[in-house]
Amino acid sequence: MLSVSIVIILFTILFLLAALYFEFFKPSVVFFIALLIFMFSGILSPKEALSGFANEQLAVIVLLLIISDIFRKSSVIDVLFNRLFSKSSSTTSFSFRMMGMVASLSAFFNNTPLVAMMMPYVNRWAVKHGVASSKLLIPLSYAAILGGCVTLIGTSTNLIVNGFAVDAGFPSLSIFDFTAVGLPMLFIGILFLLLFGNRLLPDNKQKLEAMVQDDRKYFIEAMIKSDSKLVGKTVEKAGLRHLKGLYLVEIVRNNRSLSPVSPDERLQEEDSLVFAGETTAVEELSKKKLGLTLPKKVERMLDKRSSVNEIVISYNSPLIGEKVMDTDFRARFDAAIVAIHRNGERLQGKIGEQELLAGDVLLVFSGNDFISRSKNSRSFYILTHTEEAEDINVKKVVLVFGSLIAAILLSAFTSIPLLAGLSVVLLLAILMDIVPLDQIRRGLDFDLILLIAFGLAFGKAMINSGASVYLADMILHWNAILSPPVLLMCIFIATNLLAAYITNKAAVAILFPISLAVATSAGYNPIPYILIVSFGAAANFITPLGYQTNLMVYGPGGYTFKDYLRVGLPLTILYMLGASLILTYVYDL
Repeated sequence: MLSVSIVIILFTILFLLAALYFEFFKPSVVFFIALLIFMFSGILSPKEALSGFANEQLAVIVLLLIISDIFRKSSVIDVLFNRLFSKSSSTTSFSFRMMGMVASLSAFFNNTPLVAMMMPYVNRWAVKHGVASSKLLIPLSYAAILGGCVTLIGTSTNLIVNGFAVDAGFPSLSIFDFTAVGLPMLFIGILFLLLFGNRLLPDNKQKLEAMVQDDRKYFIEAMIKSDSKLVGKTVEKAGLRHLKGLYLVEIVRNNRSLSPVSPDERLQEEDSLVFAGETTAVEELSKKKLGLTLPKKVERMLDKRSSVNEIVISYNSPLIGEKVMDTDFRARFDAAIVAIHRNGERLQGKIGEQELLAGDVLLVFSGNDFISRSKNSRSFYILTHTEEAEDINVKKVVLVFGSLIAAILLSAFTSIPLLAGLSVVLLLAILMDIVPLDQIRRGLDFDLILLIAFGLAFGKAMINSGASVYLADMILHWNAILSPPVLLMCIFIATNLLAAYITNKAAVAILFPISLAVATSAGYNPIPYILIVSFGAAANFITPLGYQTNLMVYGPGGYTFKDYLRVGLPLTILYMLGASLILTYVYDL
């Protein structure tokens, strides 16, 4: 029966889908609004609305984020990367080693920092061997996704599904309950990418290489004449801070570089001013009659390749939605933005007026402090510079790594909870002074934590209201003509599409209660119907929006949505068929 509570739930789901798709607010804010609706309508009590924060799986995710960050900052994984990839000379060999390495690590570590660490290696190898990085970056992301599906802790999506299952009264899933599907699909996925990835993926030129080959589109250098009215004035007073379409990124004085340029810097005779941006706007400088010699090719600067870096705005960056002029980028990171690329194209117009979006690729002209200021920032990932490892004792890190493996095995084969084991691992890292307490919070994504906690409460609201049973009954009207494997495929498709165009956390929150109700009402074993939701949400290949790592490589690879669809659709179909048939066989449906 269609009750008032069910109607409220259904309309809230529609609001949630629209708000997430059109990005009205951050996902965590959208879910918070939904919870407020449920509390005011009496569907959830305040205690139930906050129950997600007490969920064990949320605590496990937090601990894994912190531990992953510890390994990211150490030199251990850097050493592994250098030894493994130095021997790769062909694209196929490199792709195989790279995907195998990333998939193996992503089964036990957070995918996002792994891909962030790997992108500079992929870019560097691609430049060295004359291969477009667009042939390698999507396989990098897909390998992380495939590896994450192999174990319970490989992706936060699996842990969230486990949290829903425990809340629904089921025993916690084992760490290797996902392996029967995840491992064979990992091999199939990597084989598919090796056989067909190269011909399906685009051959896009590196953005940094494009800059070097055609620097006139990026830079203008002008010299201050002896009779210029700019001599003695500050950059601000000279009016060089707000030029239309141009951005002062460097002053060269007596063969010494001043960059980023302070607005209070006083200009001197024979200073060379390097401007970046819409260089066709050079006429504006000429019209101002400032006493400048124009134009001049910037060969000196581009010969110094280390001063130009390529970065990508992260999916949870605080810079998203801000105009470049409002970010205070130069003061915060000791770098000036030279160009912005989005959807594979360089944005035209005044750089300072551009609003930054997740996945934007920025070319920045950086000062000496750029790396040190940005290495702990979640605002962006550096693509063309391998991050220097912090001074951490390698033996200590190896000991912590061993304790992590022990915690995983103990949780799999004994009654010791994974949360307890991971807590010991973190305590060990703190006691050995591998990670200072004040740095722990830097490894946390608080928006993700809020989203997971609110999503768990959302699922509880669907169960409390009866909406999950109502929707399941509608689905079961088709049950007479749908066999169990086909029903699993339908749930996979629904979850996958929601995850592709909103978020995988939201897809799980909506589909988990429905899938569980379908299995319960039909009298089926509920475990495969729980697992298929996780695989449908996590194995997301068809858009750059469905998974963080897809978005991370979207801009750097110069990809379009069609590129993800061209490679990801057949891979998604393979995964759907494989997962559904394996679950049907393993659980004897």
